[in-house]
Amino acid sequence: MEESQRPGDAFDPGCPTRTVLDRIGDKWSVLVVLSLLDGPRRFTQLRDRIGGVTPKVLTHTLRGMEHDGLLVRTVFAEVPPRVEYELTPLGRSLREPIQAVADWAEANVRTVMAARAARDATS
Repeated sequence: MEESQRPGDAFDPGCPTRTVLDRIGDKWSVLVVLSLLDGPRRFTQLRDRIGGVTPKVLTHTLRGMEHDGLLVRTVFAEVPPRVEYELTPLGRSLREPIQAVADWAEANVRTVMAARAARDATS
């Protein structure tokens, strides 16, 4: 079997699967995916929807996601130029796992924060 056809092994330190996990496990990438699930958005729409992300970090995240094939950046020939970001089929395939993680986080945030507070109180 060719190297490119072998499945990844996340427990192998040399496997590129870890690079993929870094991308999809990054909180900004997760929030970008969630923001684009209902369709394309412009940069300012993403920034406003996500909240708390600097333009520099958002730009870096979007470029990385585009490089990894998770989204496409479309520039429209208008004055002023309009740029939109949209998930690719690969990016859309993250809908179920990322939505499940986001749902879990929202459902369990109070329990996690209480556990954190209890631990901090005893430290």
